Amino acid sequence: MHPPSPTLPRLRTLVSFLLPHRRSMLLGLALGLAASAAGLATPMVTKWVLDTLGTGESMARPIGVLLALVVAGAAITLWQWRLLGALAEHVVLDARAATVRHYFRARVGDLQRRPAGELVTRATSDTQLLREASGSIVGLVNAGIALVGTLVLMGVLDLFLLGCTIVAVLVVAAVMGALMPRIAAAQAAAQESTGTLGGALEGALRAIRTVKASRAEARLTERILADARQAAAHSVRAARVTASVWTIAWTGIQLAVIAILAIGAWRAQRDLLEISSLIAFLLYAFQLMGPIGELTQNTTALQAGIAAAGRIREVETIPTEPSGPAVAAPPRTPGPERPVLVFRGVTARYGPDAPAALRDIDLAIPRRGHTAIVGPSGAGKTTMFSLILRFLEPERGELLLDGRPYAACGHDEVRSRLAYVEQETPVVPGTIRDNLRFTHPDATEEEIREVLRAVRLDDKVDSLPDGLDTSLSSTEVSGGQRQRIALARAMLRTPDVLLLDEATAQVDGLTEAALQECVRQRAAVGAVLTIAHRLSTVLDADRIVVLEHGRIRAQGTHAELVAGDDLYRRLVESLRIAAAQEQAAPVG
Repeated sequence: MHPPSPTLPRLRTLVSFLLPHRRSMLLGLALGLAASAAGLATPMVTKWVLDTLGTGESMARPIGVLLALVVAGAAITLWQWRLLGALAEHVVLDARAATVRHYFRARVGDLQRRPAGELVTRATSDTQLLREASGSIVGLVNAGIALVGTLVLMGVLDLFLLGCTIVAVLVVAAVMGALMPRIAAAQAAAQESTGTLGGALEGALRAIRTVKASRAEARLTERILADARQAAAHSVRAARVTASVWTIAWTGIQLAVIAILAIGAWRAQRDLLEISSLIAFLLYAFQLMGPIGELTQNTTALQAGIAAAGRIREVETIPTEPSGPAVAAPPRTPGPERPVLVFRGVTARYGPDAPAALRDIDLAIPRRGHTAIVGPSGAGKTTMFSLILRFLEPERGELLLDGRPYAACGHDEVRSRLAYVEQETPVVPGTIRDNLRFTHPDATEEEIREVLRAVRLDDKVDSLPDGLDTSLSSTEVSGGQRQRIALARAMLRTPDVLLLDEATAQVDGLTEAALQECVRQRAAVGAVLTIAHRLSTVLDADRIVVLEHGRIRAQGTHAELVAGDDLYRRLVESLRIAAAQEQAAPVG
């Protein structure tokens, strides 16, 4: 028993992108039918002109009708092309909008499991293929009706010649039907390879400094070009099959026209067919190339669109975060003694089959003060931040914000109380002003100036030609300054909890001291939670939490942990060595 063909479900996927525009599609279909009707009437009117020429009657009327058909057909075709062109762009826009919205609603972990370049390809290249496919269904229906109409009118003129024509059409259709699945498979494989190519190239360009420092340009180029060659091979295969389909279609019709001309001339010699009917029949035979060519072209575009639509719809399988709070938030009445954030028996893992990243975590973050999290690599420090920011949900246990379970809060509600600075401190595309206002678009100039002064960046910004409107793609802004901009963005309008993944990693000693002072000021009025990779951060914390193998091993002050925990002593020693090496390094 053969498995069911996947073509129909994939076609439904493509149609789902077109359904919101069904009115425009129906109008385009109607216009196409009207244009086809005008085209089908033209050979018959031509026969009328020839018959009138033979009788000696006035030719004004048939020629006037012929001209009217040509003008009407041109106007209707222009209207249809403009309508379907606008429809195609709207379909592409809707697909891109849906894809981009889904990306930003998706869960962080599930989104980051896919290469960024491939995700970009889904929203750009794949959606572009929907442009041609959007009009292909209308084109297929119009071409099919035009083909049937042409054959019917051919039968009105001469049934014997029609039989010869139908045999040629059936042979061409059989060959096209056999080759079309190969086009679909090659198109799908080419798009998949293009997505892989985009992901590999995006990752390589992001790490271009490391690539060059490692002298890996040639190796990485060859690896990426291997993906490019694979995409090209699939595209060439699709192009070859498409060329075969076109060649067979056109050659078959041309051979049919030659046969029709020879047989029709023979029949006309024996008075079995009028010369005017033969000429009209030949006009229909030549006109037959149009519908068959459209069927071939639209079928190819449809196959590419079906493959692209399937890849775009795969984006919808990425799980999304719930929208809106589960329960209406009560008025906030925080007490100074209540912890702002609590982990209660939390266990978390990154997948059903993955090992637990955190196990049975019980931890209370005080409303004020600086808490540092330390531990060896893989201890679970980043996982704790992911849980706090709701990038990851606990498998067991719960988190509480101001005494309310996270489950009773919406994602936006939780994140509105937090501010986060990543270790890589990425900046968003745009100007310095855009980045500082990214979380709070309504921030005033005075608020912006205040945080710039806090991170000692106000003089640098004032010295730039465009000031706050300087693009962050500019080479005038260094990596350390970008890090300070990210920290300033987080400190704008003091959050309840400031989350820092070692925000002083790329700054000099003087600037680090200033930033540590900012952190101390924030810790006096709110909670600061830091993943510590530097000795200065550890020494500055009010409380330190030591993680090992996903569990809290110890917690306390620096002095208490140095005296009582061997792992912490070794961590501090390694941090002290790293700090000494930094101080000994020559200043560039």
